[in-house]
Amino acid sequence: MSSDRLNSIAEHITPLHTGRGRGWVWRSRGWVCLLLAFLLTGCFGSKISSGSGGELTGSSGRTFSEPSPYGMVLVKRGHLKMGLEQQDSLWGKQTPVRDISIDGFWMDDTEITNSEYKQFVNYVRDSILRERLADPNYGGDETYKIEEDKNGDPVKPHLNWKKNLPRKPNEDELRAIESLYVTNPVTGEKMLDASQMNYRYEVYDYTAAALRRNRLKATNDNGGALSERNLNTDIQDDPNEVVWISKDTAYINDEGKIVRETINRPLSSPWDFLNTYIINIYPDTTCWVNDFPNADNEVYMRNYFSNPAYNDYPVVGVTWEQANAFCAWRTEYLLKGLGPAARYVQRYRLPTEAEWEYAARGKEGTEFPWENEAIASGKGCFFANFKPDDGNYTKDGNLITSKVGIYSSNSNGLYDMAGNVAEWTSTIYTEAGVDAMNDVNPQLSYNAAKEDPYRFKKKSVRGGSWKDPESYIRSAWRSCEFQNQPRSFIGFRCVRSLANSVSDKVKPAKRPKRK
Repeated sequence: MSSDRLNSIAEHITPLHTGRGRGWVWRSRGWVCLLLAFLLTGCFGSKISSGSGGELTGSSGRTFSEPSPYGMVLVKRGHLKMGLEQQDSLWGKQTPVRDISIDGFWMDDTEITNSEYKQFVNYVRDSILRERLADPNYGGDETYKIEEDKNGDPVKPHLNWKKNLPRKPNEDELRAIESLYVTNPVTGEKMLDASQMNYRYEVYDYTAAALRRNRLKATNDNGGALSERNLNTDIQDDPNEVVWISKDTAYINDEGKIVRETINRPLSSPWDFLNTYIINIYPDTTCWVNDFPNADNEVYMRNYFSNPAYNDYPVVGVTWEQANAFCAWRTEYLLKGLGPAARYVQRYRLPTEAEWEYAARGKEGTEFPWENEAIASGKGCFFANFKPDDGNYTKDGNLITSKVGIYSSNSNGLYDMAGNVAEWTSTIYTEAGVDAMNDVNPQLSYNAAKEDPYRFKKKSVRGGSWKDPESYIRSAWRSCEFQNQPRSFIGFRCVRSLANSVSDKVKPAKRPKRK
C-alpha cells in the first residue's frame, strides 16, 4: 500500500486522548474503518473475511476415531424394561420393573480369566521387585528407577520398565528376588508371598468435584453478584459456610499392614477429590474350601489359579475391591501405550447393574441370554454352565466352572452372561433397585467407609453361577454379596464407556400422500 493512500485515510481519523496517561483511542468514520480493514486484509492475507463471510460456522476439529479394544465388543445404546415383568412366585422374590435407557459401551466378551488376572499379579510382583532392586539395601541399582529426565532435570520418581530384570542375579539381586517368596515351614513348598502383593492407585472423583455444593468458593470474585453454590438469587449464600467432604485414603503402617481411612474434613482444594486406595490383589484361593464345608475341594484350592491348565477359566476368589483395583491397573496399563489419544479414552470399570442386564438380555431383551425360554436345545445340549438338577452339577457337562466362551454368545456377542460365574457390578445393592435410580444410565453408588455398618457394603451381583439353579441365571435376577467377600462362584468382567456418543442417523419419516 502506498504512503499517499495511507496518509489520505489518516486525514479522516481523529486521535482522542483518554485521559489515562499515554493511552489513545482512535475514533474514525465507519466507512473508513471498513476500508482500512479491507486493505489490511489484502496486505496480510487474513482468512477471517474470506472464510465464512462473517457467518457462524462453528469451530472445526478432528474427530477421534476410537479403535475397538482387544477382547471387547460394542454394546450399542438402547432401551430396556429392566427387571422381571412376571414376578417369581416360586422364590417369592419381588424385582423392581422400570423402563430405562442406556448409552453405548464396550464390554469384555468373556469373564476375566485366570491368565488375564495373572498378568495383573505379575505386574505388581515385578513392580515391587524393581523397587527393591533400586533400594540400597538390595544393591541400589539406580537404573531401575527414573528420577530425572534426559536433560538432568528432576521428575516424579517412577519405575524404568525398559530395563530387563536380571537373568543371572548377583548376591544382592538374588536377595531381592527371594524376599518376594515364602516357604511353608511344614511342607517346604516355596510360593509367592501373597501378603506383599499390594497395588496402590488413585481415583479422581469428577462427579463429586462437579457438584455445586462442593465449589471451593461460595461466591464469585465479582463481589458476590452470582453464587457459585446456589443459582437461586433469592438465597443469600454465607461466604463463611464450611463444606465438608469425605475422602478415602490408605497407607502402609510400620508393621506392613494396609490402613484404610475415610477422612471427613472441610473442603480446601481440588486435591480433596483425589481418593487413594491400597489393595492386596492376590485371589483368595481358600474360598474353594470355605464356601463348601464338608467337601473335598483341596485340589481346586491348590491348583485352580496356579495351574496353567485353568488359564482360560474365569478367575474367582476376587473381591469387589480387588476387581476395582484390576480395572484401575488395566486403565493405567492401556494409557501408557496410547500417547496423545489417551485424553479421549475412558477408564475401565465394573459395569453398572443396569448396563449388565441390558447387555445380557441382548438386542431382543430376552429373559435369558439366548433366543427362547428353554435352557437346553432339542438335542439336550445346555446353553450355559449351571446346576440343572438338585445335586447333579455334571448334567451340563461341567462340575465346577468351565472354560470361558465354550457356550454360544448372545446377540451382543457376549459369552457366559448366564452361569459359569456370577459377576460383580459397581452398583450398591438395595431392595428398591432401579426404582431408586434415574431412568437415564441408572446407577446407585456408595463408597462405604470402614466404620460403616456391614450391611452398607453389599454390592449387586448378576448372572448366576455354576452352582445355581435355573431361576438364578435369568438376566433380570438380582443377588448380592459383601464387597470384601471372595467367593469361588463370583468373578467379573470390565466395561468402558465410549470415547464419544454421537447421534445415530435417523431416517426421516415419510410424509403421508395427500389425497
